[in-house]
Amino acid sequence: MTEPGSQQRNVVLIGYAGAQSLDIVGPLEVFAMANRFSETSAYNVILASPEGGTITCNSGLLLGGSLALEDLPAALDTILVAGGSRDALRRASDDHLLGWLELRAETTRRVGSVCSGALVLAAAGVLDGRRATTHWGYCDEMRNLRPAVQLEPDAIFVADPPYYTSAGVTAGIDLCLSLVEADCGSRLALAVARNLVLFMRRPGGQTQFSEGLNVQAAATPRLRQLITDINADPRGDLSVPELASRAAMSERTFSRVFQKETGVSPAVFVEIARVNRAKALLETSDWTLGRVAERAGFGGVEGLHRAFNKRVGVTPGEFRQRFGRPTSGPHSAPIGD
Repeated sequence: MTEPGSQQRNVVLIGYAGAQSLDIVGPLEVFAMANRFSETSAYNVILASPEGGTITCNSGLLLGGSLALEDLPAALDTILVAGGSRDALRRASDDHLLGWLELRAETTRRVGSVCSGALVLAAAGVLDGRRATTHWGYCDEMRNLRPAVQLEPDAIFVADPPYYTSAGVTAGIDLCLSLVEADCGSRLALAVARNLVLFMRRPGGQTQFSEGLNVQAAATPRLRQLITDINADPRGDLSVPELASRAAMSERTFSRVFQKETGVSPAVFVEIARVNRAKALLETSDWTLGRVAERAGFGGVEGLHRAFNKRVGVTPGEFRQRFGRPTSGPHSAPIGD
């Protein structure tokens, strides 16, 4: 096993016929860029597939020169399995690959996945009893395939060492940036992110997609601005009477129209907007829970806890512990506040 302090780490990106090309190329660019900006070559990146040779991705992109699993070095630091279409995943998840993953997981420092590649890890049985995520469109399949996996469907990526899983497609880049940061420090990770025109670190707990934006897109113009305003600032009086007044409707008509156009009640939407704001604050600041609750529109910490337990399944403190940044002092505040 390659130790964290080693000069160079063997990183294996596993593809197969029908794999999502960006699940492979995205992580490859992150590690290659890390090599470019590091004083010494930090990573030896190896493309692999079950049988070796050329990988035909789902986009038609051909990736040549992959090594067969049996030809990989004995000492591997990190293994990442790419996602792919449902048919491709079924073909890839044979005894050959699953048995290899199960065996190599015992001697590899990090084993991870991008997008639906988490289903391959789950099928190998290595995620049982562990926290994991995958593309939101594959969450039901993950639950049916392996109920023992502690699925976190709303996260960009989840670290439950030695296993690291990421959500849809580009989230694999976020995961790999976090791995580079852990291995080589924030300065190198920042150089990679800047060169790739990316966030330095998109927090792992950030939602995969915005329920607020989905509702906004479904609404007609008469409600769209109101929804935009709620997302922008979920504080204050956002009761049905107040919102109906702002929409120039009766309360009964407003509630009926809002539910019909968006698929959720006004109260549910407001709560979602407030939880999303609280999540962002917990990820980017070290504010007290009382201050987070106030700035997210909750009446107090009790309301914040209640909504978090219902919508996220963990307490605000647990969420911050998993996805928050290291504290830097009592005056730390979110960017843009």
